[in-house]
Amino acid sequence: MTGLREVLRMSGTVLSHFQIRPIMRARRTGQISATTSLDLGRTTCQVQLANDRVELPDGQRLGWNTLEEIADDDVGCFVIEGGQAKKIQTYSEEFDRHYSLMPTEAAPTMLISGLPMHRIKGTDPYRDTLTKIRAIAPIRGRVLDTATGLGYTAIEAAKTAEQVVTIEIDPAAQQVARFNPWSQALFDNPKIRQIIGDSFEEVQTFEAGSFSRIIHDPPMFSLAGELYSEEFYRQLHRVLKRGGKLFHYIGDLDSPSGHRVAKGATQRLRAAGFKSVTRQSDAFGLTADK
Repeated sequence: MTGLREVLRMSGTVLSHFQIRPIMRARRTGQISATTSLDLGRTTCQVQLANDRVELPDGQRLGWNTLEEIADDDVGCFVIEGGQAKKIQTYSEEFDRHYSLMPTEAAPTMLISGLPMHRIKGTDPYRDTLTKIRAIAPIRGRVLDTATGLGYTAIEAAKTAEQVVTIEIDPAAQQVARFNPWSQALFDNPKIRQIIGDSFEEVQTFEAGSFSRIIHDPPMFSLAGELYSEEFYRQLHRVLKRGGKLFHYIGDLDSPSGHRVAKGATQRLRAAGFKSVTRQSDAFGLTADK
């Protein structure tokens, strides 16, 4: 793990190159203050500029060398502690995966061994989440989220659901989420129940008809083929209430690989008992009913 073990609580200050830009512009034009965000765009505040440093509202001071380091990193987010910047990244020995928080102009995404876990082309991670949620709206009752990640799905679903149960296989991913200001509600909202475990195994422990909605957003097929299996789909069908809805993220349905995965998934979902399996091109996935 790089730079996270030493910081045991979520910091109030997380920066990326997007937040450094207005500070650098203010410096170039000789201003003594700048408006920016200290939580990756969720709120804004004023920082004070001096010859050798920037002073944050909480009293921390950042040297210009530190700011330039952040500004030069297009794919990194940094937590600020004691005037030092520590890149938000970690390595999972159990799964041999590198995780890091990657900024966008809105909510950040998580890179898993260099691959973004959200759509970022022509959209942003939170808009991507809203598209998935809308595909099976209205969200109500108990909701199952089979892959926590940064928790955006669970957070959004919890706004109207009775409860959200969300499963994350790798604790390292949650360590990154704890430093993401956009993930705060994942840990604060009492309506969200987190489980660390394998969705393939955990779903088998739930009672039949436990959930009104299921959001199944698994890793790509090559990384988690069992989560695309008919056996797993049968378990999802079992725990879904009659009249309930499932959203299954696939990827770009018009790409060769997405078309192939969607075709196989559609056949297996129907074999597992799901009805009305429908392409949702805007959400890059499929919906199905019970």
